Order: sequence, then C-alpha cells, then structure tokens
Amino acid sequence: MKIQLNNIHKKFASNVVLSGVNFELLDGEIHALMGENGAGKSTLMNILTGMFPADDGNITIDGTAMRFDNLQQAEAYGITFIRQELNVWQNLTVLENLFLGKEIRNRIGLLDKAYMKKLATAKFAEIGIELELDKQVSNCSIGEQQMIEIVKSLMTNAKVLIMDEPTSALTEREANVLFRVMQRLKQNGVAMVYISHRMEEIFAHCDRISVMRDGVSVSTSPIAATSFNQVVREMVGRELSERFPARDVHIGDEILQVEGLTGDKFKNISFSLNRGEIIGFAGLMGAGRSEIMRAIFGLDPIISGAVKINSQQLRINSPEDAIKNGLGFITENRRDEGVILGFSIRDNIAINNTHNYVRSGLIDSQAENKFILKLTDKLLIKMASVNLDVGSLSGGNQQKVVIAKWLGNKPQILIMDEPTRGIDVNAKREIYQLMNELTQNGVAIIMVSSELPEVIGMSDRVVVIHEGTVAGILTRENLTQEKIISLATGEVNAFT
Repeated sequence: MKIQLNNIHKKFASNVVLSGVNFELLDGEIHALMGENGAGKSTLMNILTGMFPADDGNITIDGTAMRFDNLQQAEAYGITFIRQELNVWQNLTVLENLFLGKEIRNRIGLLDKAYMKKLATAKFAEIGIELELDKQVSNCSIGEQQMIEIVKSLMTNAKVLIMDEPTSALTEREANVLFRVMQRLKQNGVAMVYISHRMEEIFAHCDRISVMRDGVSVSTSPIAATSFNQVVREMVGRELSERFPARDVHIGDEILQVEGLTGDKFKNISFSLNRGEIIGFAGLMGAGRSEIMRAIFGLDPIISGAVKINSQQLRINSPEDAIKNGLGFITENRRDEGVILGFSIRDNIAINNTHNYVRSGLIDSQAENKFILKLTDKLLIKMASVNLDVGSLSGGNQQKVVIAKWLGNKPQILIMDEPTRGIDVNAKREIYQLMNELTQNGVAIIMVSSELPEVIGMSDRVVVIHEGTVAGILTRENLTQEKIISLATGEVNAFT
C-alpha cells in the first residue's frame, strides 16, 4: 500500500497548523516522522486517518484519491493509529480487548471463545510474541498493552500502523520486543509511520525519515543519507551546538538527607543532595525510582527511615507538608497528574500559586496576570493565549506548564520525574537550560530519567536503583552508560 499526502493544509480557527505538507509512505517501510512539539505531525496523521478533514490538498492510496470521514473507515481500509495514550479497556481480558466490537459467534449466537483464541494465538505466533489471553489488561505492563493494540489492528489485516512515541513508557526489554515485532511486520509487508523524539531508535530501526517544522515539510531522506546533527538542524531551523548545555556547577551546602528510607516498593534508600546540584536517578523500569520520589513528597507512605532538610527531620505525610518545606514534584505522568485537562493554561499555573497574588483574601487580577505571563514568557510556552485549554498544547508545552506551576512556589528542592519524556530536542534543551539556571540560583534538583544520555549529560552524581535498593552512587568522573547499566541490572562486578 503506497500512501501519498499532497499539499495538505489545516488550520483551527485562526491558528494555522499545516501549510502545504507532503508525505509519502511506501509499502513495507518503517518511516520516521520527526519535528518539534507543535510541528504538526499528529495533525497530519489525524487527517490521514479521518479524525480531521484537510482544508486543502489530497490523499492518494495506490494512486487512487481517498478520504476517510472517521477512524473506523481508515481502520476498515487497513490503516491504524496507535496513540501514546493507549486505547485498551483495563477491566477486560486480553482476548476481550482483541475482539471488542468484533466478537465472533457460533451458529446459535453464542461467543465462540475457542475460535477467537485460536485466531489470536496464531496472530501472536505470526509476530513472535506470547501473552496470556485470559489475563486482565489492568495486570499487563505498558509494553504488553501496546502489543495488544498492535495485534488488535493486525486482526483486521492492517497494512499501515502509525505509532506515536511507542517506547516512551517502555522498559528497555519491552522496547527491544517492539523493535523485533516491527521488523517481523515489515517482512510481512506492513508499513509503519514511527513518530518519536528518540534519535537513537530512529537511526537504528527506520528506513526513511521525514522532518516537519512549523507546519511545513522540510525534508525526506533515507536514514543512511542523513545524520543526527542534520535532522536537528532541520527540526529547529538552526544548529544546536551541544545536545546538553554545559553545566556551570557551583555546588553548595548539603540541603537534603534521606536515611534508610523504606516503603512498599523500596528499602533502605540513603542519599544526600546539595544546593545547586543535579542528582540523577537511573535504573530499569519498575526498579522503584518513582516510588521513592512519591514517598519523599508525601504521596506514598513511608514504612521507616528519615527525610531531613538542613539536618532537621521532617514529618511529610502529604504533598502539602512537602510543599511547606520547600519541595516541588514534577510527576512523570503529566496528563493524569501534572496538568488538569479541560482547564486553561492560566488556571493550571495559578492553581498552586494563589499566595503570589491573593491580597486580603481577594485575587488581585493584575498581579495574577503579571505573575502568569512572567512564567509563560520565562519558559517560552508557545500559545495564542493563556486562556486556551492546556490540552490544546503540544506535549513539550504542557510539560512547561507543569514546570511553571511549580516554579511559582520557588522550591528549594525540585524533583523532576522523566522531565523530557515525549518532547522534542529543542524543548528538551530549553528544559535543560532552565535546570541549569535553577541550580545556579541554589535550587537542588533530583532528576529521574530512563534516558541514559540525559542522565549522563545533566547529572552531577547518579544514584542507580536495582530492585528497590541503591546499587551504587556514581560521580561525574566515573559516569558511563556501561557502569549505570551494570549496576541497574544487578551486576556485582560493575567496576572490576
């Protein structure tokens, strides 16, 4: 199936999103689609799959003009969009999800579970994965849920899969399974559009790459004919001299002491943090990194151990206690816990910052406007108005809103859990620069990240977690990917 999108235009109200975009997908290729958050990638794919109509331009499939009026029509034609927020029903089994709305019945009208299991097992075997069909989806990992989405589309003989940030929440092991499945699908003639900001994955697994910037097509190249630096130049319209900005480190006194902290998913965690320092937390998915941060911030209970600020032991039983003691927490799950979808950008930033502009119990509207605009300007949030729904922003700009919300509290210690997950290289660099600026002003940062280049590029020290315990603490002088991976996987001879 050869798909061509020609001269596609789209605007929402006065906001122009696409201005004459061209894109081609060939039969059986893995085609990367890259661009900054807000470049128009998802809008282009939404037009292809019938979620939005194009204002101008045309789509041809195998040389025939085509237009889908909804997602169901596109799926019936063999084109499926697997989104970052997976579309699975948690309270149903794997089998029930695979055949939801497409159940097979026997001659007397009863569900033919045996036949459905036979079809599902054959499809799993075809792409080389195993998954218990009677398992409830709520008990499946994110990687397994993603495989359910893929197999569900293949049950309807999908010929095109569009995947949006497919590895953003996967463990390394799950990501490798996905890559093997992708290669198997490619061998079977399935074409894939791979939307990701992870350069290493794209250069390792894709055949061609198309770059978009500000709603226009910039380039399409075979992977072998381009480079990381070239793609970055095309995405942002300028050179990014370094992937990670240089750290001008001025580490001060010790501010945080965590001693023997134990919770449901971790035990005996001890580390310290100094003013102006970025300490990275690395480890495999499920090792307990996020749970440690949630306990420090008062979201999850502590069984034993102590959290001290400036040598003073704290009783943190709730996030309110943490905030009063100068902590801020940027959660890894920005859509469910970081922003309030349906609320405006203004309301999302204002919600934890009323103390900055409430006077005698009344909101000082002028002070509120000044406060919010100062933060949105500082963080370079791309928006038409602070009164827009925060859900209308790209992922990178939503993340900046989450950061703005916490900066208004002027925290002494800022916990950042996966701060750049699912955002583009330019937005990442802006967040890195902000982190440097905060530490130069004495803020101490704990950064949890699954991206080892990010951990190494931004951390002054790294705490490596293995199965809920501290496997080791690395200083910048002996910080390498190999040492982090060795510790994270429980390698006892990591330094021999």
